[in-house]
Amino acid sequence: MLTIDSHLDLAMNALEWNRDLNLDVHVIRKAEAGMTQKGRARGTVTLPELRKAEVAVSLATVIDRTTWPESIRPGSAHQEISYAKAQGQLAYYRVLEEQGKVRILSDWPSLQRHWREWQSGTAQEPPLGFILSMEGADPVVWPEQVESWWDQGMRVIGPTHYGVSAYAYGTGLPGPLTSRGRELLVEMDRVGMILDLTHLAEEAFWQAMEIYQGPVLASHNNCQKLVPGDRQFSDDQLRAIFERGGVIGVALDAWMLYPGWIIRQTQPNVVTMDAVAEQIDYICQVAGNTDHVGIGSDLDGGYGTEQTPGDLDTIVDLQKIPDLLRKRGYAEADIEKIMHGNWLRFFRQAWTM
Repeated sequence: MLTIDSHLDLAMNALEWNRDLNLDVHVIRKAEAGMTQKGRARGTVTLPELRKAEVAVSLATVIDRTTWPESIRPGSAHQEISYAKAQGQLAYYRVLEEQGKVRILSDWPSLQRHWREWQSGTAQEPPLGFILSMEGADPVVWPEQVESWWDQGMRVIGPTHYGVSAYAYGTGLPGPLTSRGRELLVEMDRVGMILDLTHLAEEAFWQAMEIYQGPVLASHNNCQKLVPGDRQFSDDQLRAIFERGGVIGVALDAWMLYPGWIIRQTQPNVVTMDAVAEQIDYICQVAGNTDHVGIGSDLDGGYGTEQTPGDLDTIVDLQKIPDLLRKRGYAEADIEKIMHGNWLRFFRQAWTM
């Protein structure tokens, strides 16, 4: 089934981990054999694998954190460096596009045409579709620079990542938007940049929902009731996103699927892909419909199969989700909405409002 994945750190894997994403995923695993860094020799995503997985569209990220006094994870020494690194990741996507391997989608007509091409099956090998997204806004060196990023094709920005950014507190560090964060949201609203609520600390989340009036999404987020912790959303946060017409991409990071997961200790065989279906089902139950959930896998987001469901080998296994939902009684039309339809509707509304 054709799929939209709302969060993949493809350029990060290529540039930071030196992975040739043109290769078969198993070739990369073999090349990385013996490396001890988390995620090495356990990758799940390459360009050929995306095609096998029928992932016709991805939200492809640029990401680089800057180090701040309260930072809880390492980052670049200055926002200027984060900007340059993110520009390098953007250049990676552009060179893929120039070779016809991918197509950068920046408005509804381009997305609509691209989707119809994949649906028709008339093209022998249509390009993969990428919507450009920024995870953590440190590469935006000053708030007014949002417009420059927009002009370069960026369409979605999340203000923070882990700890704190120039603009907001995030996962693992409670706190608000910064004063610059408020300015950032005003600029994002002005140019039409979509707000990704993923990773925002709860206080910053509610402030962002009040200040920013444009379309909101959560590219890769799960539910606090199923897996407690500040990385997940409470039911109140879920409902607030529903009320704004947003969509939540369910993530496959195992510590977001299994309560009490200890990174580098818990083994992936304790959780299966059915936990992904459970997250999807929970969001549908809270919403009272199937209109606000999709897939935001975050596969290879700094980890590999050591931190994914035990029955997942590569991103192709996203195709297990439809059968898992059928077993839970979901109708085919609803499954199609979850796999791609909700994201299509979201971007049509966001880009034509």
